[in-house]
Amino acid sequence: MTSILWLRRDLRLRDHPALGAAVEAAVDDTVVPVFVLDPGLLEAAGPARVGALREALAGVADAVDGALVVRRGRPEDVLPTLVREARAGSVHVSAETTPYGRRRDERVGRALADLDVPLVATGSPYAVTPGRVRTRTDEPYKVFTPFSKAWREHGWRRPAQVPAALRWHRGPDSDGLPATPDGAPTGQPAVTEQAALERWHAFLEDGLEHYGERRDRPDLDGTSQLSVHLKYGTLHPRTLLADVAAHPAGRTDGARTFVTELAWREFYADVLFHAPASAWRDWRDDLRFHYDDPATDPDAAAALDAWQQGRTGYPFVDAGMRQLLATGWMHNRVRMVTASFLVKDLHQWWVHGARHFLAHLRDGDVASNNHGWQWVAGTGTDAAPYFRVFNPVTQGARFDPDGDYVRRWVPELRHLAGAAAHEPWRAADGYAHGYPERIVEHGAEREEALARYAAAKG
Repeated sequence: MTSILWLRRDLRLRDHPALGAAVEAAVDDTVVPVFVLDPGLLEAAGPARVGALREALAGVADAVDGALVVRRGRPEDVLPTLVREARAGSVHVSAETTPYGRRRDERVGRALADLDVPLVATGSPYAVTPGRVRTRTDEPYKVFTPFSKAWREHGWRRPAQVPAALRWHRGPDSDGLPATPDGAPTGQPAVTEQAALERWHAFLEDGLEHYGERRDRPDLDGTSQLSVHLKYGTLHPRTLLADVAAHPAGRTDGARTFVTELAWREFYADVLFHAPASAWRDWRDDLRFHYDDPATDPDAAAALDAWQQGRTGYPFVDAGMRQLLATGWMHNRVRMVTASFLVKDLHQWWVHGARHFLAHLRDGDVASNNHGWQWVAGTGTDAAPYFRVFNPVTQGARFDPDGDYVRRWVPELRHLAGAAAHEPWRAADGYAHGYPERIVEHGAEREEALARYAAAKG
């Protein structure tokens, strides 16, 4: 009797505990690799994410010698059908902890139970499965620093090996890979297990040691660029942690900072696990801010559109928003600055920005994205103080000191040399090539933001 490996956010073969469990459960070591194109998820994903998913699935199909079965439909309908076709005795998955994933798996588990077939969860997309790191009083952590310390103390298992006895079962028909959607970014790094490993090894040798110094500079190649691989599971964070620990640079400040960034990802997943409503609602419910509503206010709608298109008149903000539209990715420092601009300069609810990011990011992850937005807005865990308002000009001058990042994404300002690209209003020919003037005055909007926050605090 064979078993089914239902792939979701784990599109790889290495360090895949659920794959090992599937092989152990199969009488003849044969496994049917399956991916379900769930309309409940596809309809919410923009072209960038669907395009990245297609790349990752194509990589899996190659790795399993064409045995991957792709089916379209609701998982609770598709999996029982596949069980009957393959005569499978069990279905194996990496545990899912997002609100939608948990509800979906409950439905699938009930449908499979009618066939007396278990849905077996082994491992998860995280080094430590959300829900396992708790305080001494058995409560979830609400602040990152103590969570990070407890997470490190908890530790994680060694990466799992690819089962030696593995054989892929062929039989059920496949609907084929999803089409590459119109509007998907082109020319971006591949999203496959092999591409992930190549990028990781290059960063491990050339970027890890100096990560702490370079990661905030969008004009430099100072980040790992692995977020999209963690999103689709073409690489597991446990592999990264094991490699860092074994590397000569593993004790450097850069390595410690890199591990801390992985801990942030795990923290936000843990927060979402314990507070599923925080996906689209403020985690802190004691603040009631007055936001401008683009659904009812034409000026707010125009401001939101200018922000989305990268035409706010603030070069550092606009460079980030245009990078997002062109590539499906944005540097993390710039994500914070653009988010602050929408919430605190344009006074709009973070949800509008989070939706836009998820519609265009290849690495769009609800837990990290939406809780990161709440950090900026001051309504989440570890929220930035309400009086912290990122200045888009000084942020640009500090983290893009020569203006190279701005000139790369804002061609209307390429005639301005050096840091002058951050303040075109100071140059006589700053607007000579069609760059828009500022839609708001930052100083005035900062004061307005502070007044609204003070009112919200009572």
